[in-house]
Amino acid sequence: MTMRAHPVDLAHLDRYTGGDRAINEEILGLFDSHCREMLERLEGIASDPGAAKTWREVAHTLKGAARGIGAFPLADAAAEAEKAVPGDLGSTLVALERIKGESVAVLTFIEEFLARGG
Repeated sequence: MTMRAHPVDLAHLDRYTGGDRAINEEILGLFDSHCREMLERLEGIASDPGAAKTWREVAHTLKGAARGIGAFPLADAAAEAEKAVPGDLGSTLVALERIKGESVAVLTFIEEFLARGG
């Protein structure tokens, strides 16, 4: 098993930003708030059997956003969450716990990255 150095692959992000520190900081800051919002939405609909479409859309959006910044483990967790079924608390709670675990690592990384000025 390979250990990852960071929950965000900055080299991946740099390919899109040209390594521009200010742009990286802006994108990561936006991701931070967007990720928190999506987590709240998922938590709010996890037990609602009528929210399957919204659940998949939010998980899919999180997956794409995470891949965009190079947060691949979080993106993988969101991809698995797309398969969970709201109302089936077994599947949604497992998916949420995995997403939360990965998101804590990503959000902590972003916080530290921004605090040290990139």
